[in-house]
Amino acid sequence: QVQLVESGGGLAQAGGSLRLSCVASGRTFSMYYVGWFRQAPGKEREFVAAISWSGGSTSYADSVKGRFTISRDNAKNTAYLQMNSLKPEDTAVYYCAAARDPRDHRWYTKGYDYWGQGTQVTVSS
Repeated sequence: QVQLVESGGGLAQAGGSLRLSCVASGRTFSMYYVGWFRQAPGKEREFVAAISWSGGSTSYADSVKGRFTISRDNAKNTAYLQMNSLKPEDTAVYYCAAARDPRDHRWYTKGYDYWGQGTQVTVSS
């Protein structure tokens, strides 16, 4: 198993930036594919970004492409989500997730076995 803890959320103004971190403990972090998801009040949890085991492959939701960057440092057991040009519609609880191999489900919550507790991101206009 792997345990995930997110941090870095907070309040930002529109156009601003935040960097989220996801620290993993337990099994070897490099064995896990990592995804970031978000959930706004009254909405379903949605895919934001994902990164492969070594970091060589990334994917993004269209809504964040060009503004957000996912990365990882396996030596530090940490994944990151750099969020730039924030918009009020980015307001949500952001979750880090991990899976040994999500296969074709890496864009979906069902592809991941382990989840963090979430960190709130609020963007004011």
